[in-house]
Amino acid sequence: MAENEKRIKTHRIRCLSKMKMFLLAITCAFVSKTLSGSYMNSMLTQIERQFNIPTSLVGFINGSFEIGNLLLIIFVSYFGTKLHRPILIGVGCVVMGLGCFLQSLPHFLMERLSSYIWWFLVIYTYLRERNNTSYLELLCIYEYESTVSVSGNLSSNSFLCMENGTQIIRPTEDPSECVKEVKSLMWMYVLVGNIIRGIGETPIMPLGISYIEDFAKSENSPLYIGFVETGAIIGPLFGLSLASFCANVYVDTGSVNTDDLTITPTDTRWVGAWWFGFLICAGVNALTAIPFFFLPKWLPKEGLKSNADIIKNDKEEKQREEVKKKKDGITKDFLPFMKSLLCNPVYMLFILISIIQFNAFVNMFTFMPKYLEQQHGKSASDVIFLIGIYNLPPICIGYVAGGLIMKKFKITVKQAAHIACWLSLTEYLLHFLCFLMICDNSSVAGITTTYNGMQQDLYMENAILADCNRDCNCPTKTWDPVCGNNGVSYMSACLAGCETSVGAGINMVFQNCSCIQTSGNSSAVLGLCDKGHDCSMMLQYFLILSAVGSFIYSLSAIPGYMVLLRCIKPEEKSLGVGLHTFCTRVFAGIPAPIYFGALVDSTCLHWGTLKCGESGACRIYDSANFRYIYLGLPAALRGLSYIPAFLILNILKNRHLPGENASSGTMLTEAKTTKKESECKDMDQNSKVLNDNELKTKL
Repeated sequence: MAENEKRIKTHRIRCLSKMKMFLLAITCAFVSKTLSGSYMNSMLTQIERQFNIPTSLVGFINGSFEIGNLLLIIFVSYFGTKLHRPILIGVGCVVMGLGCFLQSLPHFLMERLSSYIWWFLVIYTYLRERNNTSYLELLCIYEYESTVSVSGNLSSNSFLCMENGTQIIRPTEDPSECVKEVKSLMWMYVLVGNIIRGIGETPIMPLGISYIEDFAKSENSPLYIGFVETGAIIGPLFGLSLASFCANVYVDTGSVNTDDLTITPTDTRWVGAWWFGFLICAGVNALTAIPFFFLPKWLPKEGLKSNADIIKNDKEEKQREEVKKKKDGITKDFLPFMKSLLCNPVYMLFILISIIQFNAFVNMFTFMPKYLEQQHGKSASDVIFLIGIYNLPPICIGYVAGGLIMKKFKITVKQAAHIACWLSLTEYLLHFLCFLMICDNSSVAGITTTYNGMQQDLYMENAILADCNRDCNCPTKTWDPVCGNNGVSYMSACLAGCETSVGAGINMVFQNCSCIQTSGNSSAVLGLCDKGHDCSMMLQYFLILSAVGSFIYSLSAIPGYMVLLRCIKPEEKSLGVGLHTFCTRVFAGIPAPIYFGALVDSTCLHWGTLKCGESGACRIYDSANFRYIYLGLPAALRGLSYIPAFLILNILKNRHLPGENASSGTMLTEAKTTKKESECKDMDQNSKVLNDNELKTKL
């Protein structure tokens, strides 16, 4: 008798500790995976500038994560429940760390290869054109319009107006002189690394959620999932903080003297130390994997309090293992489960809603830093930091609050569907206020305004030259902007008509600028002109509205997710979550950044130029068209998603869902548990009188 009681007490302690340990481990896994994901999204602009690639290609690189994810999501979701789920999650974390490490490799490879090819160019050009090209000219030709070299960002006398002179820095058009960029294909490492990171992330979501649903009490499940989703918000908080720090550090820090730089973090040619954060993410993912290798394959159902329940659960576990061993294979129920899910109208409509809304949110989150940079003229570091401060805490609070509400008030599936729908609709209507928070285009002579300061039609290349700089023989594709003391920006000091310069580095000042029309001495400084106080206030209003909307939408996230979990049968839960994730990856995660990036590229007003005359990364966008695409397209998509949402509410009126037994029968279960507890107490009191045989009969 004493031995039996000791075993039961040990069983309870082990069940409690293992469940809490898994909850802590899976929360850390969500933190690490979202840390990597948020950092990747925040560094897209830096990667675009580093490799001089268009936004559509950057969108494809970002969507490659979903490609890696969907390669295994269905199989992991179904077969994972038959295998050791914690170990599979641990292996996934290790693979994610490997992918992050691979993404950082281009920085180290480019630095080594660049030195080799640079010396090759020096020797080759010296032998061919020993009498025509100087060492400095060769250096400038090699790094023309570069985003990572100090020499390529120099605003020196080479860009000043020299009447009847010849500019030495021009894109070479001679194929024999045109050498392929060392970093031109290095973005492939980032692409492959992102695919591997997506493969590693595959088991975390479906297997982690199904593990909680299988072994947690039904009324505790929403709260636990709320904690896990909170981890998915804490991760981006750290990820955005890390990205803000790295974006403010020059990419080649340590190998160049940053005091000689002529660009600042607000410049569109600035490239932050994007590679450093990937190394940190790799280490965090590897450390997160360790606890999962020490967790059991199965746990007793949480909340079993009576002796009979615990003994019965042990027998059920043994029977379940025996039945699994007798099965011919683990694919026996796959097709029936798939058929059942595809014939479930609530589940399929929920997938349709998720696909449409994910298309909207993927676009907004992926390109939010770029949008705020271009719209409000802030640096990437400042924008990333503000996004983290304003948006992530409200989302975190909303997730926890949603889980607590579900637990405290014992919300049914039908009630949860109504809560999720109406809260989401409220946030959607608030989104339209963002259209009022606008900033005008930066005033750049020859692109958005004339040299007289008047607004002009956009996309007019022939307006870059004017009478004041026509004799300067300026390169028309060079982007080395200066801000005149008349409040107008110019593409370069040469196009501003500046003849002299004083100072060095970022303190350089250009003087005697013929295109700058002022009453006094005409001068210009490096960089675009500031957009002013009003535009900064619009940014604050936008972020405040974004914070309110994030809280409301996150408050509806847990009730909405419980509709997904409770509209399918318990044995189909893991496959259902995996299929849902698969569909959102295929129809939203992969295509959305690509087509949205192509639309963003269509608003570009001036492209950077490589030394061979090819287009690089975009330097300035049409703010108005960018705003219409960034805010209008997601609004249209989300509006369509409410049609299937209302259909779900209509179906749920007269439909009994498989998961409703768990939630609606909570009170009955608690009553039975209380009764069993009282019976166990009576047995413990009588055990002092009864002998062992009588006690066994009583049990």
